[in-house]
Amino acid sequence: MRSRASIERTSPTDLMQLACDLPGSPMQVAAVLVLGTATALDLAAVRDAFGQRIHGVPRLRQRLVRAPLGAGRPVWVDDPGFDIRDHVDAVRCPAPGDEAALLGVVAVTTARRLPRNRPLWSATLVTSMSDGRAALVVTLHHVLADGLGGLAILARLVDGAPTTPDTVFPRPAPRRRSLFLDASGTRLRALGHLPVKARQLRSAIAELATGGVTGPPRSSLNRPIGAHRGLAVARADLAGVRQLAHAHGATVNDVVLTAVTGALHAVLQHRGENVDRFVISVPIAGRREATAGHLGNEVGVMTVPVTVAGDLYQRLAAIAHTTRSRRPASPGASAALLGPVFRILAWFGVFRRFVDRQQSVTTLVTDLHGPDVRLSFLAAPITEVIPVSPITGNVTVGFAALSYAGALTVTVTADPQRCPDLAVLLARLQSELDLLTTELDAGPRAAGDTSHLSREAPSQDQGGSGGSQHRYGSAPAAVPAPRPQPSRPVDIPLSDAAAVPTVR
Repeated sequence: MRSRASIERTSPTDLMQLACDLPGSPMQVAAVLVLGTATALDLAAVRDAFGQRIHGVPRLRQRLVRAPLGAGRPVWVDDPGFDIRDHVDAVRCPAPGDEAALLGVVAVTTARRLPRNRPLWSATLVTSMSDGRAALVVTLHHVLADGLGGLAILARLVDGAPTTPDTVFPRPAPRRRSLFLDASGTRLRALGHLPVKARQLRSAIAELATGGVTGPPRSSLNRPIGAHRGLAVARADLAGVRQLAHAHGATVNDVVLTAVTGALHAVLQHRGENVDRFVISVPIAGRREATAGHLGNEVGVMTVPVTVAGDLYQRLAAIAHTTRSRRPASPGASAALLGPVFRILAWFGVFRRFVDRQQSVTTLVTDLHGPDVRLSFLAAPITEVIPVSPITGNVTVGFAALSYAGALTVTVTADPQRCPDLAVLLARLQSELDLLTTELDAGPRAAGDTSHLSREAPSQDQGGSGGSQHRYGSAPAAVPAPRPQPSRPVDIPLSDAAAVPTVR
């Protein structure tokens, strides 16, 4: 007789991710694994590898099911109709097969809504790239995992991951009576934890408190977005960024925020707008690590006011001071307050109206510490990992940073209709990263000496060349490597999805 599955419910934070999921703006995150291989990968082999390796990640064979009224939050249940072919497919990269063409495929793939009646993930093998390369685009719905959870999933999908014997699958779903009893027990236990809930509520209020900071000035960066997406990638040497952060008592995240601030200011100047202050929303993990068996979302938000006053290093020092002072004592607590509010707004059908008109933040910036060593998939070296995060509401541009094997990759996601000058934004972001790390090599400067900031940023056509820790980890500094080159921005309308050939 098959054992019945234990009851695995979504958390309040997971429900907040579901509430944020809107038509045209799905809450889906992705990692693009660029594979440096001269041997063409076979779709059947990729499917076979995923079919074996997902045994170590039970959630990848589970779908989300609503519980009966009064029986608690939605539950994860094994999908009896699971078929790896529904989740892993392949597409041919359009000519010329360069990074711009790849990003075009990624823009379509990651914005395509995952079917809700299946496990909420997909993997797309991108073939026919230049130089014999390939890429693997792994897309997850945010309800399945936060950033740390996503990294835990990737760790079980690459070569060298521990093998996990298959368990009984599928296990029968929990019975209605079991769901009601479980929900009743949860509510009774919650009554006994009221003092803890009260402390969590105070922590949530403290995490969301603005500290007297007003919202950002009005600008063209905040306008309701559509369904089209554009992607662009900037790069920096991670050792140089860490060395810079260490020298200024900052973190890698602070360096990213500093570069983003300068890039936003520059693109608004390009548009004829004089805005020198922004408010950036930064996710804060509520845990130090995640495992493939413990996914979901444990994350809150921290709003960081930033300004372009002073030179680059004064700006970096100011941002480092702000993030230290505003970092909450209980990271992730804000979800306890935001979650119910977002769900109520979604229930009444006014959540989109709310996020389309919000005046609290200018943009979103997420930063994760990925693997320090190079990984492989089916013996093909993973030369780069490109993160992709969603944007929603009236946030026209967002940023996702990820460190991997000595490189820092920052992906810009934008609505190309609201941000037609994405190439300008990319060039200025790359320029900011280059200036920050290059000037560190030149040695210390006298206070107030800003002559080094007078050099011109790379043109739109030319682009640019790219404590000592992330928020979530650290590694020793090293001599900076040659500056990597940024990508060319690309945008693909979702209506063009059919133009990407799919191989089954």
